[in-house]
Amino acid sequence: MHHMTLAEIARGLADKKFSSVELTQTLLARIAQLDPQINSFISLTQDLALSQAQAADTRRANGESGVLLGAPIAHKDLFCTQGIRTSCGSKMLDNFKAPYDATVVAKLAAAGTVTLGKTNMDEFAMGSANESSWYGAVKNPWNLEHVPGGSSGGSAAAVAARLLPAATATDTGGSIRQPAAFTNLTGLKPTYGRVSRWGMIAYASSLDQGGPLARTAEDCAILLQGMAGFDPNDSTSIDEPVPDYSADLNGSLQGLRIGVPKEYFSAGLDPRIAELIHTSVKELEKLGAVIKEISLPNMQHAIPAYYVIAPAEASSNLSRFDGVRFGYRCENPANLEDMYKRSRGEGFGSEVQRRIMVGAYALSAGYYDAYYLKAQKIRRLVKNDFMAAFKEVDIILGPTTPNPAWKLGAKSSDPVAEYLEDVYTITANLAGLPGLSMPAGFVDGLPVGVQLLAPYFQEGRLLNVAHQYQLNTDWHTRTPTGF
Repeated sequence: MHHMTLAEIARGLADKKFSSVELTQTLLARIAQLDPQINSFISLTQDLALSQAQAADTRRANGESGVLLGAPIAHKDLFCTQGIRTSCGSKMLDNFKAPYDATVVAKLAAAGTVTLGKTNMDEFAMGSANESSWYGAVKNPWNLEHVPGGSSGGSAAAVAARLLPAATATDTGGSIRQPAAFTNLTGLKPTYGRVSRWGMIAYASSLDQGGPLARTAEDCAILLQGMAGFDPNDSTSIDEPVPDYSADLNGSLQGLRIGVPKEYFSAGLDPRIAELIHTSVKELEKLGAVIKEISLPNMQHAIPAYYVIAPAEASSNLSRFDGVRFGYRCENPANLEDMYKRSRGEGFGSEVQRRIMVGAYALSAGYYDAYYLKAQKIRRLVKNDFMAAFKEVDIILGPTTPNPAWKLGAKSSDPVAEYLEDVYTITANLAGLPGLSMPAGFVDGLPVGVQLLAPYFQEGRLLNVAHQYQLNTDWHTRTPTGF
């Protein structure tokens, strides 16, 4: 059962080939056996999972149906879950049990999903390797000596290792798409505002967006259907009708205009990945797509702009973790100032501290105009580039990452080198656009992803292209040895 996709599980449950309880017990046993190798979970919720599975089976027995009813998933450990630890991968929140469910958690629970646990992540979603977690690094199931990508590396590794069929994740600068590429999965970052951020602990509020990680585009469509929708509790949620994402998966690609930016194929891209991307383009051409070279001239400025804006917002969002109201508090503080300093110094890891300091500096008097304001102007230029490009093409295609997954610890002493791995993904967050990564092949036995970007609220178009591609390729069906 562990090799089944969400779509296959839905059909199996509907046909009474197995129950949700049987499936849940199988996956919980598999997690207990295999997760110590990859460290993809922070918390397991066996009792909750079994009670939800029993409830789902009862609902089906009473005649209720639903594609997610009884389907096992896991949540990235920054989605608040009532009465369950929500740690954000940090010592700061190791003792925090959320008093309510995030909107995403509540919506998926109402749809009948079964929560197996909370997945490991880079601390406060800050990282591209899942090495900054206070609970230890996550390992890539394709090669346990390599990173799975981040910050949603726990969700990605768990799905790739067939511990569960799908998981929720978040993407601030590529944190769904990059781990999807590194672990041979399909990952979708929706349009900013499409999925509620209420109850999703913030890193950078104008960039964060929740989305699905799964093995196929079909499964991503199913999970996104349960996650998406307007939420009055979230001031950045957009009141836009949610289409039936599964209904359009089989649409023809005949005449689809695909733009390939020339800036993507610079010296920084591994030539073996470039070759796989060109192979993907040819496959889509066979399906009727029309390929056109385009330009995104301000892409070169995206990384410096992002690494001013994101830390600036983080320094503000993380100021609430002060040792007073909730979370970690140091022992025996001498006075209030000592409590603030030591609680934050002991509770936050080095990468989080680095970004808080960079952000506070960029927002400080005398530097706001020179750094933060200028970064926001560049952000607008990046958006304008996309708006101009989408007048000529329907989607944009390119590599998800410039390199395959690197070895654990290889970039730990050089954070800038790690930041540069986000070069292809962060532009979608700066512009608020939807983006998807899908499997496109292997380099040295490690998975490689191809990225698709679309205009606002065109997630259905991305899923359609990815699904048609996956009907004609088998990369997404490959399984890591030993799992």
